[in-house]
Amino acid sequence: MNGASASAGVGTGAGAGGEAPLVYKAWKGNNVFLLKGRFIFGPDARSLFVTIFLILAPASIFCAFVAKELMDRFSYGLGLPVMIAAVLFTAYDLSLLLLTSGRDPGIIPRNAHPPEPEGFDGNAEVGANQTPPVRLPRVKDVVVNGITVKTKYCDTCMLYRPPRCSHCSICNNCVERFDHHCPWVGQCIGLRNYRFFYMFVFSTTLLCLDVFGFCWVLIVKIRNAEQITIWKAMAKTPASIALIIYTFIAVWFVGGLSVFHLYLMSTNQTTYENFRYRYDQRANPYNRGVIENIKEIFFTTIPPSKNNFCGRVQQEHGLRPRPTNGFMSPNMGRAVGDIEMGRKPVAWDEPRMAAEIGDLGAGLSNLLEDKDGRFRSASPDLSRDALAVGGGFEEQGSSAMNPGRSSWGVEAGR
Repeated sequence: MNGASASAGVGTGAGAGGEAPLVYKAWKGNNVFLLKGRFIFGPDARSLFVTIFLILAPASIFCAFVAKELMDRFSYGLGLPVMIAAVLFTAYDLSLLLLTSGRDPGIIPRNAHPPEPEGFDGNAEVGANQTPPVRLPRVKDVVVNGITVKTKYCDTCMLYRPPRCSHCSICNNCVERFDHHCPWVGQCIGLRNYRFFYMFVFSTTLLCLDVFGFCWVLIVKIRNAEQITIWKAMAKTPASIALIIYTFIAVWFVGGLSVFHLYLMSTNQTTYENFRYRYDQRANPYNRGVIENIKEIFFTTIPPSKNNFCGRVQQEHGLRPRPTNGFMSPNMGRAVGDIEMGRKPVAWDEPRMAAEIGDLGAGLSNLLEDKDGRFRSASPDLSRDALAVGGGFEEQGSSAMNPGRSSWGVEAGR
């Protein structure tokens, strides 16, 4: 099922019988869960069936028509080992696909509240007209191997992303060492599944080469056995011709992807960093040499997941109240747009918006006249209430109609 609307590790209410809801049922991201949270997929997990079919169908044709033909026509037993190897290789490839797509790629749990601004004293007493707006910095500088790296604040997850972390607009999660979102596996590729992703792509390349090669072996053996031309031998095994064409086309994609990611691993880059930062033109703070970079991917321990999807949401107790007067998002007062989500920037004009809301409230109060010609009590001052939470408007104007919510509900932070 898809995640609903609560943060992992932070509770907003109790489930049936007073128990907190399960994390995977209250998940805010767009993920799909199976087996009570034991498997987590992206929202495009259905594409996984297409990928499985593209692997399983040619492998089945190869075993049924090519390997079986080698078993039947050539007595020295070449066909049986070829068939067993193809079956095991296909099973290995599909298991890597499941390990890539069905595990937590490195999702960072969301915060229930924005981080407290540095230097903010919640107990300080100041006059009502002397409280300046408290705005979190949009970026923070972090030093990595002697090189300064900027980390951005995520309005959706309400946290400062660690270095190499990015927010996936498809899954709606911040992912550590975010590489890309792969629609073929229906999952983000990040810190905890990049190793399996590359092994899957590379093993698929080898499987294509295996099928391609033994199809030609069958054709050559038919030619030699019947003393005919290569073209007549090809005509006697149409399944081999179809598989040769299919694997020739497929190997350019998966083989090219294998080579590209081998380059990324050797230079310790991600796909996102390679396309956005172009480390060939600037210093890469993560590059430690080819050998160390490869060891980091394949010979280090995969960190445990920071999310217990099968557990229950932890309830909050004794939290220090967050500032609500003049507390502003880093994006407040700026054009709010989301390039990754494909949304157009909207320039917020807070005074004009407040004035329009005030006029709306006044107009509604003038229309609320009872039968005796007297006016009922007008609605509360919407402009004052809407701005009481630091002037926080959500995108698409949703919080303007719900003054109880702050700007931290914005879903567009990237």
